[in-house]
Amino acid sequence: MTMKIIILDRDGVINQDSDKYVKNADEFIFIPGSIDAVVNLRQAGFKVVICTNQSGLGRGLFTMEDLNKMHEKLHKAIEEAGAYIDAIIFCPHTSEDKCQCRKPLPGMIFDICDRFHVEDISEVYMIGDSFRDLEAIQAANGRPILVKTGNGKKTLAKGELPIDTMVFDDLLAASEYVIAQDREERYWNEA
Repeated sequence: MTMKIIILDRDGVINQDSDKYVKNADEFIFIPGSIDAVVNLRQAGFKVVICTNQSGLGRGLFTMEDLNKMHEKLHKAIEEAGAYIDAIIFCPHTSEDKCQCRKPLPGMIFDICDRFHVEDISEVYMIGDSFRDLEAIQAANGRPILVKTGNGKKTLAKGELPIDTMVFDDLLAASEYVIAQDREERYWNEA
């Protein structure tokens, strides 16, 4: 059986984004329905991995301790709802660093797929709110999903989304689609 994995951007998808960066646990505010979405995905058998650019770290806007506290808040909320996140992968670099991991490059996606022994990246969904999320998963040959939370409405208004990008109001709606697609594929594979 193939590994079922879904990759989520963080800021603007799970929690509210900020033009001034989310710099501490107090500024880390969940988008309604995002915790339920993660719980539903885990209950449907998906590994849930967060893939996030965190250039605020490289810019000195917050510390590794601050980032850890934000992620502790995230883990705790998901665990209290009865599930967990399998991994959080982040790029601490700024665009000036010219690293290979920062989205829109697919480095973190390839890293995730290596760590979780994903055989077919074309089966992997990534849910994001910005063009760079969609570009990264497209460059890895995965399935892009845009949500209208965070920067999603602005991204949608600009147009020119990668081919086959699906668009949903929020993470909860996107997760419901992914789970329904998975059930349908399993049904036809078993029939």
